[in-house]
Amino acid sequence: MVSYNSAGTLRSCVEALAREGDLDVIVVDNASADESLATVADLPLTALSLRRNGGFAFGCNRGLEAGSSPFVLFLNPDARIEAEAVRTLARFLSAHDTAGLVAPRVRTAGGELELSLRRFPRLRSTYSRAFFLHRLFPRASWSDEDVRDPAAYEYAHPVDWVSGACVLVRREALERIGGWDESFFHYGEDIDLCRRLWSAGYEVWFDPSAEALHVGGVSAPRPRLRPILVANRVRYARKHEPRLEAALEHAGSALEELTHALLTLKGREVRAGHVRALRTLLRRTPHASRSVRRWSDPTGVEPPGRSD
Repeated sequence: MVSYNSAGTLRSCVEALAREGDLDVIVVDNASADESLATVADLPLTALSLRRNGGFAFGCNRGLEAGSSPFVLFLNPDARIEAEAVRTLARFLSAHDTAGLVAPRVRTAGGELELSLRRFPRLRSTYSRAFFLHRLFPRASWSDEDVRDPAAYEYAHPVDWVSGACVLVRREALERIGGWDESFFHYGEDIDLCRRLWSAGYEVWFDPSAEALHVGGVSAPRPRLRPILVANRVRYARKHEPRLEAALEHAGSALEELTHALLTLKGREVRAGHVRALRTLLRRTPHASRSVRRWSDPTGVEPPGRSD
């Protein structure tokens, strides 16, 4: 669990898990200003207080280093999962030697299905979103990266990648690929992790027999984080795709921010988020480097530890 100013949600997230004898809970606090760790000080868990907020992936790696279990659950501070669901995921990895990661079905606080399954980014989906074609063809595999077909959430199967709100990962696989990429300060680290697991010969699975609850959006409104999200999308492309395709991804992402800034009907705040994201893409070229500050947000928003 990576915490950043999560005093309001942290205890309810980890308390039940911390009291289970077969689960070791590690909370990594990314230099919170709200004394998040004080809310769990009486619980039987390991608490790591970091001196700086190095980002979600940075915190995940520090927690990984502090433990030794063969399977590692990464859970957002605004998510909940029952201990038996964790055991269900562990049994899945035990039974599937080629699986490096498994994710549960995720529901919102209102009980609705959260679209947590994703396809790897492709130029066709980037430009489709830029021209709002994903709205016209929401379930087409080419129009968007979100898997929107409800039937896909009813059975266990391999997927390209999953939302990092709640995932169980094989430690051996994590260590083989070098852990989380800390150059993704916030957003993009989950798709990068899944891509590298696939490249290393491991499978990424979804198993709906386990469920998690995700409140979502607790740390900061998503429009404020839009520049970081799109910057890391391009960073991912430059890391994993050929140079020409990465350049086209950069251009397509900028086009998407422009068209959505001009045509969105979701209000001034959302429009402002698209404008800031467009400025970010036009001002700088993201590099697939290890520098976590290379893509600092020009708006001055300090990203949280993690919240989708």
